[in-house]
Amino acid sequence: MRPLVRALSTWRRPLVQSSICLALLAVAGPPSLWAAEQDPAQSATANSAAADDEVALSKVTVTARRRAEDVQDVPTPITTLSGTTLESQKITKVQDLQQVLPSVNVAFIHARQSSVAVRGIGNNPASDGLEGSAGVYLDNVYLSRPGMAVFDLLDIEQLELLRGPQGTLFGKNTTAGVLNISTRAPTFDTERSVEVSGGEEGYFQGKGTISGALTDTLAGRISAYRTRDDGYIKNTYDGHKLNGGEREGVRGQLLFKPNDDFSLRWITDYNHEDSSQGTTVLYGAPATYWERAALVGASPHRDPDDHKVNLDSRQHVSVHQGGTSLEANWQLDGGYTFTSISGYRFWNFSPANDDTTDASAIINTGVEVHDRQFSQEFRLASPTGGFFDYVVGAYIFNSNLGNKNFSVLGPDADRFLLPTAVNGLGALNNVTSVTNGKVTTESYALFGQGTWHLTDRLDFTAGVRGTYEEKEAKVERFAPVGGAPVGGLGAYVRNLQAGAYDSGDLSLHNASPSGLLSLSYRFTPDLLGYASLSHGEKSGGVNLATASAPALGADSLLVGPERANDAELGFKSTWFNQRLQFNANLFWTGVHGYQATTLAQPAGSVLPVAVLANAGSVRSRGVEFEASARPIRGLTLNVNGSYNDVTYLSFKDAPCPGESTATSCDLTGQRVVGASKWIGNFNGEYSWNLSNGLQPYVTGSYSYRSAAEGTLDNSNLSKIDGYGLVNLSAGVRSDLGGGQVDASVWVRNLNNTDYYLAAFATMNGAYTASVGQPRTAGVSLRYDF
Repeated sequence: MRPLVRALSTWRRPLVQSSICLALLAVAGPPSLWAAEQDPAQSATANSAAADDEVALSKVTVTARRRAEDVQDVPTPITTLSGTTLESQKITKVQDLQQVLPSVNVAFIHARQSSVAVRGIGNNPASDGLEGSAGVYLDNVYLSRPGMAVFDLLDIEQLELLRGPQGTLFGKNTTAGVLNISTRAPTFDTERSVEVSGGEEGYFQGKGTISGALTDTLAGRISAYRTRDDGYIKNTYDGHKLNGGEREGVRGQLLFKPNDDFSLRWITDYNHEDSSQGTTVLYGAPATYWERAALVGASPHRDPDDHKVNLDSRQHVSVHQGGTSLEANWQLDGGYTFTSISGYRFWNFSPANDDTTDASAIINTGVEVHDRQFSQEFRLASPTGGFFDYVVGAYIFNSNLGNKNFSVLGPDADRFLLPTAVNGLGALNNVTSVTNGKVTTESYALFGQGTWHLTDRLDFTAGVRGTYEEKEAKVERFAPVGGAPVGGLGAYVRNLQAGAYDSGDLSLHNASPSGLLSLSYRFTPDLLGYASLSHGEKSGGVNLATASAPALGADSLLVGPERANDAELGFKSTWFNQRLQFNANLFWTGVHGYQATTLAQPAGSVLPVAVLANAGSVRSRGVEFEASARPIRGLTLNVNGSYNDVTYLSFKDAPCPGESTATSCDLTGQRVVGASKWIGNFNGEYSWNLSNGLQPYVTGSYSYRSAAEGTLDNSNLSKIDGYGLVNLSAGVRSDLGGGQVDASVWVRNLNNTDYYLAAFATMNGAYTASVGQPRTAGVSLRYDF
């Protein structure tokens, strides 16, 4: 607790002053907007009261504590986004969520190399044997791979972001936070919707939903979409555009509700992607890279902002994924609620990638993944309204993942990939190498959380969780295929880089406790203050690639658990008859054994390899705020932001940047990869009614992120600059034929800012980066009936 006390005392004055100033600015606003509140005569009339009801913000219900509650009554930092907000702001992809959420980083290259980080924790681009620090849930089912959430956000009811360790109520342990995505449930009233959109770069999306009663006790819902675009990265080798493709999906549901005491919801979905996603531009490279490129006659593009590549091989990604879940809720005698959630999901990922050049060095490389998971959760929630209420439960999780790491090398492999001393031996030319990895996970947990209502205003909450987890893994690299016969030093290099290797059976066993202590006090009916301490853990992982094992042994493929301690101090407030909400909080998180993956070059190796390691300890601290306001009828404003100081407190023996000749570096005291210090998001919508029944509207948003480290080695060549994005749309709604039509025009990234979602270390000390979407304009037509 001493580091926390020192941190809070050091930051107390500027943070409190900043929060007060933000609150006063948000509350005050332009005088004209709040004039109705300041006029006693008007507020006394019935007409004014009715107007206040129309202007008041809608109540937002969340299930963060596994029962339905007003978000303003839950003493923890939560940001919610309704499906309507996502649709109006044209947020259709997971990688765009960081434009509307505070303290969130989404590192995205393609479905496999993606990660969600909260408060700077969880920036791991890809490791098949490692779970994310931030958990992603779809309809209460945990998704073991971040890529399982890479599909179009279709028919979403609500999205909830919970920050800090979440283990005492959510199914799987997470150390950074939870992104909980809920889809719209079947309705007994008929709902139908169809929408088509078209735009630049060949963009087209069609989607539709139908919901309604099948019998008096059974309702169904089906939603489908298809999206395509040409892409926005030009391949000068053949003139084609890359980073585009096709995505399509369908979700079907049934809701059985024979009475008010029982409901059963069955959800099945399938999503498919066939694209050239994962095409990255050359972002930064040392002299060594350019020397090797010249040696093989390659001509890579030097300026990443040109959005151009020069690739002579195929870029392709194929993703097949889906699943099914069954959620049952029983209302038992005495006010108890019993919940059962069963979930099964599969994820198949197949890539084809070039080596960033037009030379025949690496013809095809990538990691193919097949993942299957099953989860079962049971929960019992007590009745509320008394001195004490609680939720207890049990959770079982099983996954079976296999991958295939392949490299098909060409005739220029030696000269491009190997040092001068050995690049004329023919060791890797025309060699194909394949490595298979597999890991099975068994996880069991018991959890519970209770709240004591000590007074009408003071609540004390305590939660505990015990998790036991086993992982069994194996990595096997097969003997290389192809290549001319070599001996001596050439044979040694070939065997080291592509020779047969078998790790044998690997295993990890973890018993992990989690806990929560929280106090909340209701100062007024519209002001809630809270403070909490929590602890969370996630289990260790396995590097499912040969990586450092031939040089350092099989144990180098294992990584230990990640543990987090967190403290929160915040408030939630409502002002002016529900017309303004303003929430803010301070946080301090210490992470021990932070799990990370990068490229490194072990002693004795001539090529960099993927290394999974515990990156010492990390501290994340800062302040977050969010506000929503409806100052006048028809105008809704939302703003959120965060200041986040994320630092390695200890990270010795860290990987060195590509421009360095050292073999080991110390990143202690430096910033954590991918964590922007400042994040701010604003969005708003204004609509009004015309006398002819038309309802025009305009929406706008601005998102800002400060600079961040691009890769784990904190290379100067991979730093990601800060940027701001502007999105606008305008449209009109009107009743038509028993329904409502909505026609709009929109533009994303109005200022055509060059920005990047993630950087990645590659061969010869170079770095590539994933390009954010450039300015794109389009039109949409929607009909609800």
